[in-house]
Parts: sequence; C-alpha cells; structure tokens
Amino acid sequence: MDNIWSIVSIVAVFGIMYAVLIIPQRRKEKKTKEMLGALREGDTVTTIGGIVGKVVNINEDDIIVASSVEKTQIHFKKWAIRNVETGTTAE
Repeated sequence: MDNIWSIVSIVAVFGIMYAVLIIPQRRKEKKTKEMLGALREGDTVTTIGGIVGKVVNINEDDIIVASSVEKTQIHFKKWAIRNVETGTTAE
C-alpha cells in the first residue's frame, strides 16, 4: 500500500510542477508568437534592448525599424521585439 502512495505522490508532484512551470511558459510563447505574427509595417515596436522605432519593412525572420528623427534604419531579428504598439507613430 505504501508503494502505491509513493507513486501517487511522485505523479502529483510532477503534475503540480507541470501546471506551475510549463503551462504558463507555453501561454507566454503563444502570445509572443501571435504578437509577432500580427506585426505590420507602420507599427511602433520596442526591442529587448530598449530601442523604439517604426517598422519599415518585414521579412521572414528580420524586420527593419526606423528610429530617431533622421529615420535611421536598423535591422533586427523578429525574436528581438518585446512590445508592439499598433498604428502609433514614433518620433
């Protein structure tokens, strides 16, 4: 009888760890993937490095962001985008 309870407790611990660690991470990844999929030219983005700019061009894995008053164009990988503000302007 003790062996059954030991197995049940181990399974319960793994179930709790799954619920606490893996499920929220998958939700976050799904939300990020949807955000990057909805990315359009003209959106204002913030990178993981803190650079804010307007999306000029989007390729499969890369985007070009115009930043500053001189409209300096910087190439980024899509995974480097932290936040997207749809339809706003960056100056």
